[in-house]
Amino acid sequence: MDEDAAMSNSRTAETFDPDLIHAIFKLVWRRRAEKSSGGNENIDVEPAPETSRRNRSTTANASVLKVSCELLRIFVTEAIQRSAFIAEAEGATVIEPTHLERVLPQLLLDF
Repeated sequence: MDEDAAMSNSRTAETFDPDLIHAIFKLVWRRRAEKSSGGNENIDVEPAPETSRRNRSTTANASVLKVSCELLRIFVTEAIQRSAFIAEAEGATVIEPTHLERVLPQLLLDF
């Protein structure tokens, strides 16, 4: 039981910071809003129920950020593992960018 708790705590410590992921999301949303509507969209304001869908802001709650962090952690871990497998097959001791380039197409299809 203690091993499960330790694994859970170490896994939580290894994940990405939700504030960082939220900041990235907000940056992407802001750029899309500026591109499509000339920058009139507010990112953090909750919309009134009577506003149209086009005028509503984009938000993310804590559970969405937590799941996004976990998905990103799994994606990066899988990319490293697949790249390490290719590097090992070639006899290299260091993962090079070419190893990552070789695994990315299939990795993106798998996710």
